[in-house]
Amino acid sequence: MKLDSIFRPKSVAVIGASNTPGKVGYVLSNNLLKSGFEGDTYLVNIRGGEILGQQSHKSILEVPGDVELAVISIPSRFVIETVEQCGEKGVKALIVISAGFKEIGPEGAELEKKLVETAKKYDMIIQGPNCLGAINTHVPYDLSFASTLPKKGSIGFITQSGALGTAVLDWIIAEEIGFGSIISLGNKADLDEVDFIEAMAESPEIKIILLYLESIERGRKFLEVTERVVKEKPIIVVKGGTSSAGAKAAGSHTGALVGSFLAYQKAFDKAGVILTDSIEDLFNYAVAFTEQSLPKDEGIAIVTNAGGPGILSTDLIESLGLKMAQLTDKTKKTLIESLPTAAATGNPIDILGDALPDRYHIAIEAALQDPNVNSVVVLLTPQAMTDSLTTAKHLRELSLFYPEKPIIAIFMGGGWVSGATKYLKDHGVPCYNFPEKGIKTLNALYKYSRQLKLANQDPPVYPDIERDKVRKIYDDVKKDGRKVLFPHEAAAVVKAYGITAPGSMLATNAEDAVTFAEEIGFPVVMKVVSPDIMHKTDIGGVELNLANSQMVRIAFEEIMLKSRKAQPLAKIYGITVDKMVPRGHEMIIGMSRDSQFGPMVMFGLGGIYVNFLKDVAFRLAPLNERDAQHMMEETKSYTLLQGVRGQAPADIDSVREAIIRIGHLVWDFPELEDLDINPILVYDKGKGCIALDVKMTLRD
Repeated sequence: MKLDSIFRPKSVAVIGASNTPGKVGYVLSNNLLKSGFEGDTYLVNIRGGEILGQQSHKSILEVPGDVELAVISIPSRFVIETVEQCGEKGVKALIVISAGFKEIGPEGAELEKKLVETAKKYDMIIQGPNCLGAINTHVPYDLSFASTLPKKGSIGFITQSGALGTAVLDWIIAEEIGFGSIISLGNKADLDEVDFIEAMAESPEIKIILLYLESIERGRKFLEVTERVVKEKPIIVVKGGTSSAGAKAAGSHTGALVGSFLAYQKAFDKAGVILTDSIEDLFNYAVAFTEQSLPKDEGIAIVTNAGGPGILSTDLIESLGLKMAQLTDKTKKTLIESLPTAAATGNPIDILGDALPDRYHIAIEAALQDPNVNSVVVLLTPQAMTDSLTTAKHLRELSLFYPEKPIIAIFMGGGWVSGATKYLKDHGVPCYNFPEKGIKTLNALYKYSRQLKLANQDPPVYPDIERDKVRKIYDDVKKDGRKVLFPHEAAAVVKAYGITAPGSMLATNAEDAVTFAEEIGFPVVMKVVSPDIMHKTDIGGVELNLANSQMVRIAFEEIMLKSRKAQPLAKIYGITVDKMVPRGHEMIIGMSRDSQFGPMVMFGLGGIYVNFLKDVAFRLAPLNERDAQHMMEETKSYTLLQGVRGQAPADIDSVREAIIRIGHLVWDFPELEDLDINPILVYDKGKGCIALDVKMTLRD
């Protein structure tokens, strides 16, 4: 395995080891020595002498044996020389704890660049710099700032934040959550989250991978790796930096609607990575994944001793798109015969406030035996007669007897239920103090279960696509020194990708406009052509329903006059003449290119209100049929396309195909910066759609 030298080193040297409690070098050395690491351990300190009862060495070059992994914790100004010595020694991997690199500015960034260059010269890999180290409980070793080694388990955790890492370490030790490996990424000068995800995917001890990330530089590689890994192991992420402060300011509608976090959300969706809202959720989900099976199908039953929490839980389940189970007549009969008359034997199953453990046992087992039930939520509120600990023991027993159906416990309260809560956690049944935590956790199990059932679906292949024609158009635009395509050029591009568009002609004077209009046939529409005028309607740059030559002649002069008055410095190339087309549903298909993940395709309600109503959905290109269909269904305007109040349904199939074809276009041509088809007119079923107004901008 590529990262075995970090995950399973046979020998470790701590460079910067110290005898002084509180110093980083002391903590690292002490943690390694007491972790039970069975390989060779070497401590390096420039002064030499004995450290923590072990003789140290003044230099890595003085170490008598081979060193596979070197952990460096010295001032940054000495790191490059030390890395050079590590290379001469034959070290395979470095964990650079030292700070003072690109996080401090340009000078540090230059030092970090030299660090990577020096390591690569000797074929060494680097974790960090400016990181908090690593832990592997299965080797075992502890090269971190943990107070003690965490409990052995099957969770892998990769964190980009060092401060968060120390807090999480302290918390998971207190909570006795089992971990396999913990990795602090630091500055990601060499190895990043993608490398460590791949390594944890190959590790048999790791069953689930958790991530705290603030940025992803290799977006497409991240997608490629995670799409493969989630088929074997769930990946759960919490993302720092989710505000829209970095939203792209662009002339296109699509660019204006893209927020900084949106691309990450769509990337995680595409890969099947589960996104959480908080660190607490991250670990709640992780514990459930390691302790419970995945639900085989939809259908949740609730067993509760209080009506209010049962109702709240039902509301949460439905709001998350989960499904309550319809209990069979047999189950209802069992419940009616076994429970008090006042008990509710539907779903939720309310066994009343005076329920003792035996009543819980009857109701939970009846639910677990029901073929329509594939998971159970058990709610308990502490009342005078409640025996929470014995109830917890019954619940544990049933979870062992019905292991194929996940059970989530929600024991509400404090000290009264603390013993039961601890018992459940110690015996592999996830237990939460409020319904929100438990139901969200169950939702995560369902999300992953559904993801595993999805068959891989490749984007469809369209043999009629004419890529060479598009390449020539783009090359001609670049030769002309432009970035923005003229409407007739943009229309030709979408036509080359099999999307119907009007045959625009560019007129530079009124007489040419009349000639083109007579060739096309009346009525026609005319639009100003300028790379400096993005929204033509707003300035009077569009004239519709021109029915004869005289109207065309007058319209040409009026459009030119209004355009020059509105934007005197705009470069105007002429005016396009197009055949008027029938009205249809005004939709939009667009694209904006994300710097990490590439092109994102947009679909939604088009026309002049797109930026105000914002009824749009996004997906990363390329898209398959399922992506495009789900994308349409996310919008409110999809209801309009289906037909409302007696209207005929629209040609949804043609829109879906147009979305997929645009996905091909933006994937095939990385120089396409953004694209808007607004509107794309959608007609009745069987009558297709037409790209009426197409805007495209190229990158340098």
